[in-house]
Amino acid sequence: MSADHLPEHPDFLWRNPDPKKSYDAIIVGGGGHGLATAYFLAKNHGMTNIAILEKGWLAGGNMARNTTIIRSNYLWDESAAIYEHALKLWEILPEELEYDFLFSQRGVMNLAHTLGDVRESMRRVGANRLNGVDAEWLDPDQVKELCPILNTSDNIRYPVMGATYQPRAGIAKHDHVAWAFARKCDELGVDIIQNCEVTGFIKDGNRVTGVKTSRGNINTEKVGLCAAGHSSVLAEMAGFRLPIQSHPLQALVSELHEPVHPTVVMSNHVHVYVSQAHKGELVMGAGVDSYNGYGQRGSFHVIEEQMAAAVELFPIFARAHVLRTWGGIVDTTLDASPIVGLTPVENMFVNCGWGTGGFKGTPAAGLTFAHTIATGTPHKLNKPFALERFETGALIDEHGAAAVAH
Repeated sequence: MSADHLPEHPDFLWRNPDPKKSYDAIIVGGGGHGLATAYFLAKNHGMTNIAILEKGWLAGGNMARNTTIIRSNYLWDESAAIYEHALKLWEILPEELEYDFLFSQRGVMNLAHTLGDVRESMRRVGANRLNGVDAEWLDPDQVKELCPILNTSDNIRYPVMGATYQPRAGIAKHDHVAWAFARKCDELGVDIIQNCEVTGFIKDGNRVTGVKTSRGNINTEKVGLCAAGHSSVLAEMAGFRLPIQSHPLQALVSELHEPVHPTVVMSNHVHVYVSQAHKGELVMGAGVDSYNGYGQRGSFHVIEEQMAAAVELFPIFARAHVLRTWGGIVDTTLDASPIVGLTPVENMFVNCGWGTGGFKGTPAAGLTFAHTIATGTPHKLNKPFALERFETGALIDEHGAAAVAH
C-alpha cells in the first residue's frame, strides 16, 4: 500500500506548550480531576490563564488505571449528593464536551453474600431512595435474570443472597474522557504541560506564590493539588501533612470475547468487580495491597485470589485468558471519603483521598474544586469533605459503600 492510501493522520487534540513565567492558577496533576478542574475554572469562572502541570504524560496515573465504573449509590447524604451530581454531569458531558466517551448506563449490581451484607445493602437502598438516587433490592432470582452468567447456586463459598442495583450506573471509556476534557481545556486557553514535575513551592510567609518545577519556577496566585496518590508528597513539600495513605490497587483485562456480561457486578465481600468493555475484554478489579507504596503494580497473590473469586461467581470465565494487568495508586483516608477544600497554606487547595471513587466522581470533583479555587470558599457539595473533619470528628464513613475495603 502506498502512502497515498493511508488514512489521514488525526489532528492533535491539544497543544503541547512550554510553561509561561506566570499563571493566575496552577493545577498540579494532569489526570481526570486536574483536567475537569481546569475545564470548570475556565467555563464557569472565566479563568483561562491557567496551567495543568503533569510530571508524566496526560492521564498516565489513575485516570487510565481504573476499572471505569460510575455509580452514585453511596450511603451517607454528603456522599450521595456529590456522587449523584457527578452522575448527572456524566449524563450531559458527552454533548457538552462534544466528544463521545462511550458512557454506557448498563447498571451496577453490588452483591450480598451474608446476612450482614443483606442488612447493610437494604439499608443503603433505603438511604439512596431518600436522597433521590435510583436504587433497587434484587433477590437471587432477579439477580440471575439480570445477569444469567452469575452463579447463584447455594453450594459455593459465598452464595449470592441478593444485590443492590442502580440502573443509571455504568461505565465509560476512561482515556476518551481524558481526551474530551483536554480538548475542551485547550480550546478555552488552558496550557497542558506534560513532563513537568513539581519539585517544591515558593511562598511569601504562609501564602503560596509559585511552584518550582523540573522546567523552571512558575509564579502563580493559586495552586490546586490534584495528584491522587502523590498528594501527601506534595503536601509535605508545602509544609503540611494530609491524613491519607497510598496503596497499590490492581486490575486486569482478559482477551476479547463476544458480549456475555450485560451489567457491572461488584462484590465487596470477595473483593472483585467485573464488567465487559466495549471491545469485549472482561475488566476486573481487585482489593488493595495492604502495604503502603507508590508502585504502579501489585502483588501476585492478590490477582490469584481475585481470579479464584471471579471464577467461582462466573464459571464461564474459567477458560478465559488474562491479557494484561496493571496497578494504580489509590489515596485512602480514615473514613473512605475524599478531601476537597482549603489547606493550611493560603491560596493552596487540595483534592485527594478519593480511594476507589475517583473516576466516578471526576465531574463533580472538578466542578466543586474549581469553585473552591476561584472563590476561596467551598462549594456546598464539597463543604463536608474539608480537611478539618479529621480534627472535628465529623467523619463521613463510607467503608461499606466503597468498591473494595480500604
